[in-house]
Amino acid sequence: MATKQLQSEPAPTPTRPKSTNGVINGTKAGQGDTRIVVIVYGQGQDKIVSVFADVLGKPFRLASSFGSVRSEDHGTVIGIAASDAKVDVESRDKALIVAINAHCVNLGMPPDIDLSLACDYEFLYTEAPFFRRDLARFIAFTLGQISHHEALITKPRTYFISTTFPDVRTALSNLDILSVGSDAVEIRVDLLKESLVDGSFNSVPSLSYVGEQVMLLRQRTELPIIFTTRCTRENGRFPMDDPELYYKYLYRAIQWGCEYIDVEIWLPEEIRKRLFEQRGNSKIISAFHDFSGTFKWPSAQAQLIFEESRKYGDIVKMITIINSISENYELEYFRSQIRANNPDGPPLSAVNMGQLGQLSRALNTVFSPITHPLLPIVAAPGQMSAAEINGALSTMGQLPKKDIYAIGNFRSTPQTTFFEKCFNELGLPHHFASVDRAVKGSVQTFCLQPNFGGAYLNPPLHANQPYIPVLSDAAAAIGAIDTILVRGEGASSTFVGDNASWKGIRATLTRDFAPSAYKDRAAIILSSSEEDAASAIFALRSLNVGNIYTVGFKARGPLSSTVEPFTSIESVQKVDQPFAIISALPPEKSHLVQPLLRHFSKLGSKNTGKVFVDLANGPRKADPLAVAEASGWSAYGVADTSAFTTVETLRLLIGQNIPYSFVRLASGRGLY
Repeated sequence: MATKQLQSEPAPTPTRPKSTNGVINGTKAGQGDTRIVVIVYGQGQDKIVSVFADVLGKPFRLASSFGSVRSEDHGTVIGIAASDAKVDVESRDKALIVAINAHCVNLGMPPDIDLSLACDYEFLYTEAPFFRRDLARFIAFTLGQISHHEALITKPRTYFISTTFPDVRTALSNLDILSVGSDAVEIRVDLLKESLVDGSFNSVPSLSYVGEQVMLLRQRTELPIIFTTRCTRENGRFPMDDPELYYKYLYRAIQWGCEYIDVEIWLPEEIRKRLFEQRGNSKIISAFHDFSGTFKWPSAQAQLIFEESRKYGDIVKMITIINSISENYELEYFRSQIRANNPDGPPLSAVNMGQLGQLSRALNTVFSPITHPLLPIVAAPGQMSAAEINGALSTMGQLPKKDIYAIGNFRSTPQTTFFEKCFNELGLPHHFASVDRAVKGSVQTFCLQPNFGGAYLNPPLHANQPYIPVLSDAAAAIGAIDTILVRGEGASSTFVGDNASWKGIRATLTRDFAPSAYKDRAAIILSSSEEDAASAIFALRSLNVGNIYTVGFKARGPLSSTVEPFTSIESVQKVDQPFAIISALPPEKSHLVQPLLRHFSKLGSKNTGKVFVDLANGPRKADPLAVAEASGWSAYGVADTSAFTTVETLRLLIGQNIPYSFVRLASGRGLY
């Protein structure tokens, strides 16, 4: 129970840097880091510079030194060869430049350590296969254009799964299933085993091996990564005699773009403070573990540990061994006091270990560590799966059984079997049913059922429903409700109308591109009506696009500003290269977008970022996706947007995360 670093007088929490996150009020893309992006590339790898530029929606040029980068280069991605970068990387203007060392592992590992440490960040990648979405996520996160954390802290419950494999390659084939219900995935660096030539293992895996493991994990999951180095005294394998070793690994995790860094409180304050100040857009989990069995939640020591942890933590984690089930109730009282006395403080994740402490695992709501039957070992005594926690909550009456519906045209509603598969995997008690919306008022009939727990609607409802008194900002602006939620219990419950479709479209648009790529760029939407196009308009607006041009309709509603129709061929010809074209036309008319795709492909280079999304669902006369791809567009179909929309719908309805990859896997990569 390491307390020697604790001080009797808790110091005030340092002022945190102003957020440059990518989401404002859950919808609007932030600007993030506006410095000039300089990519340091290895021998023969200059093409990676153009990929970074394309993901950011910017032009690029190659330079011979950092000294040649000037303020006039704002808006351009600069590439510098590693051999040239070493000359003046240390003396670069850090207020002007953000330096990223892009190292292809096929060239050998490790990269030049001095160059790695001199740069702000490091992106490790494989030449084949190349995962562009990994690069898009990395650059969007490190530049502060997206923030997983700000979305997660608003959820009623969050979980993370710990990969306890000695080599993450072993987990990759099952990762889609392992991560169902998880909001983040932890890589236990201390449990990794790096083989040596003689068949033995490194006592501590090298940074080279760990970096490659992080790369492999990030290539295969969209979940935020928690980077953890657990010491021997806290049920881990990292030695405790060299605190600087921890700093070395944890700082590199920040450079690799890991979203969460687990920092143990026994580490010297100077190291914890340094990591906190250098964390960039990563978040620090300030962790305390006690295996002695003598720690008590009602003690002054518990409060002191929290105060010390919060100084350099975005989340405080406190984990202990207990001797009596009553200590779970002591923890709950401690948790309630922390919440009451620290309304603006970092969230507390606290559980008791062992079988006696499993109740606390069910009651903890912030980043509860979970396991899975497919994992080789549990990361801590008494750890439970998401299904086991949900089962316990159901037994205690904290997760009552509800009836959840897909309401609409039966052909267009998701298959009941898919949702039931998700519910079963999560151990949820709910019942799911697909039903037809036959007559006016039938939706209200389902809402008034005593066990109604929410509904997915396809086609959506108009937003002005008298029995749905509360609307999300998105549903109100779009004018359509595709998800009905129940908030509260019993007589105090109310219905909330929300819209998940726009999030599915936005997630598709940013799958291979950073949000900033769309800023102030033109976009085109084709649709037979404003109603069908509203979700697409809202999604584009959330990415700060410039003018939106329309074909087939004229916008007149609340989303009509900076939206203007094409009225003639001449008006089309006056528009510069659009960054995105979205077709919301019905299947029988979807071919009408093809002339626009061909026209604008002639105006821009094939290497220029151009995105096409086809929302048509059903048989069609031609294949606009094939035309788009042949014309140099990054093309996405309704299977992509529907899968992302399903992810968002499930988050709204059941409050738990079903990864996009699992949706595509479980639905056979078709629509459903």
